[in-house]
Amino acid sequence: MDLDIKNINLRDIHESDLSVLCKIYGSTRTEELEKGTNWSEEQKNMFIEQQFFAQHEYYQKNYIGAKFYIIEKENTTIGRLYIDFFFENKGIRIIDITLLPDWRKKNIGSSILEEIIKKAAKVNRNVTIHVESFNPAMNLYKKLGFTKISETNGVYHLMEWRPE
Repeated sequence: MDLDIKNINLRDIHESDLSVLCKIYGSTRTEELEKGTNWSEEQKNMFIEQQFFAQHEYYQKNYIGAKFYIIEKENTTIGRLYIDFFFENKGIRIIDITLLPDWRKKNIGSSILEEIIKKAAKVNRNVTIHVESFNPAMNLYKKLGFTKISETNGVYHLMEWRPE
């Protein structure tokens, strides 16, 4: 299943992308590390690398058959999309979608999500994603018709979109 998003290119990740993927991942933890720690930059960087590689390994081992994409615009890496189009043979799971800070709030994420929803509707599949309760993108998911179907540790909400 291919996604066709205007002015956006999705390409498979490669081993050579690990440093930029780590940077993308790290961009989601910046605020937390600034407010929640008094670590040095070196300590923060070491933590981000350790967490990224643990997450990366987990995703690679537990989402066999998933697509792991770099999101590009105008030949510039702007984010990542990890998606399993045949999750448990019953739905589409967005494993992760992250845009670098300079590319957020420009309708890029919503365009990607709308394309995923359009494809899901065509094949009559639900779309699910885990979203942290405090994630600013939560409002976007709700606006697009995702509803909470479960919660883990009061923090992670499993959100689902269903075709009508």
